Amino acid sequence: MDTLKVGIIGAGNIAPAYIQGCAPFDVIKIAACADILTDRAQAFAAEHGLVAYSVDDLLARDDIDIVVNLTLPLAHAEVSLQIIEADKHAYSEKPLAVTRADGEAIIKAAKAAGLRMGCAPDTFLGGGGQTARKAIDDGLIGAPVAATATWLSHGHESWHPNAGFYYLEGGGPMLDLGPYYVTALINLMGPVARASGAARMTFPERIATSEALMGQRLPVEVNTHVAGTLEFESGAIASVIMSFDVWGNHLPWIEIHGEDGSLSVPDPNRFDGEVSVVKGGTQEWVDIPLTHSTNIGRGAGVADMAYAILSGRPHRASGDLAFHALDVMLALEESSEQGRHIEIKSTLEQPLAIPAGLPDGALDL
Repeated sequence: MDTLKVGIIGAGNIAPAYIQGCAPFDVIKIAACADILTDRAQAFAAEHGLVAYSVDDLLARDDIDIVVNLTLPLAHAEVSLQIIEADKHAYSEKPLAVTRADGEAIIKAAKAAGLRMGCAPDTFLGGGGQTARKAIDDGLIGAPVAATATWLSHGHESWHPNAGFYYLEGGGPMLDLGPYYVTALINLMGPVARASGAARMTFPERIATSEALMGQRLPVEVNTHVAGTLEFESGAIASVIMSFDVWGNHLPWIEIHGEDGSLSVPDPNRFDGEVSVVKGGTQEWVDIPLTHSTNIGRGAGVADMAYAILSGRPHRASGDLAFHALDVMLALEESSEQGRHIEIKSTLEQPLAIPAGLPDGALDL
C-alpha cells in the first residue's frame, strides 16, 4: 500500500488529537508541521517526532501530499486556498469557512486543480455514527420521519485556554458544535432542502474561569443560542438547538424517529457511544451491538481521503459535505434575521457508508 505524507498547519489545542487519530492508518504518515508561532511549531515537532517548517516552506515541500489545516476558523478559507494553490490535497478542521462565498471559493479551487478537499468533522465515521447509519439503511426504524439534535452548554470559557475566539466572528455554538450535529444528520438522513430558525445573543460578555484566562472579560459578537427546523429532501423534519446559554439539560444528543420505531444516536462529537432502538408498539429501548470499530479518532477523515485519492472513490468527510453543512448552519441564523424560511441551494449524495465488520485501521473492504 502506498503511504501519503501529511503536513499540519496549526499546532494548537486540537493538533495532538490528529497525531493520535492518524497513527493507526498505514495509508498516511504525519511528517511535518508549521505554525505562525515558530516556537510552538518547533515544540510540537520535537514532541511528536516531526520536522517544523514555516508555512511557506511546508507548502513548498515536494514530499508532502496532504496538508491538514488546523488554524482558527477565520483563517480556514485563506489557509485552505494556500494549500490548494501549492498543488496539495487539503483537509480542514471545521467549519470549512465562515461564509458561503469563502466555502464556494475553496470547493471551486480544489475541483479546478483536480485536488481533494476534505473537512472535519469525521466523527460520523466512528462506531456510533456508522452503526446508526447501518440501522437506518437496513430499515430497522423504517423511513425517517423526524429527528432532534441538541448541544446545550454554558460555553467554553470555563475550560478552554483560548476561549475568546468562540464568541467572535466565526464562533458561536452553531459554527463550533453545529458541524458535528448537522453533519451527523446529513450522514443519517441525506441532504437538507429548507431551514428556519431563531437566534439570540444572551450575554454581551463572558467572564473566563479557565486556568489560562481566569477573570478575563471576553466580548461576545455572535449569537449564542440558535434553535431551528431542518426539512430534508426526503421529507423528514429535524429540530436542532445549539446553545452556549444553558446550565444543564436532560435532552438526548440525537434521536431519529422513523415510521416503525425510534433510534437513539450517541454524541456526534465522539466516535463511540451507545446506539439503541425502540420499535413501534413497544416501550423498551434495546441497545444495538456496534457494527463498526470505535478504535478510531480525529484524523480518520484524512485517512479516508488518502484511501480515496489512491483508489479513485469519493471520500466521505468531503468538502462538499462540509459546504452543505455550512450552508444549512448559516441559513438557520439568516432565517432568524430575515423572518422567513431559507431554501438550501447546495445538495449532495449521502456519504458512502463504511462496510460493517472491518478491522481497526481499515475503511474499505
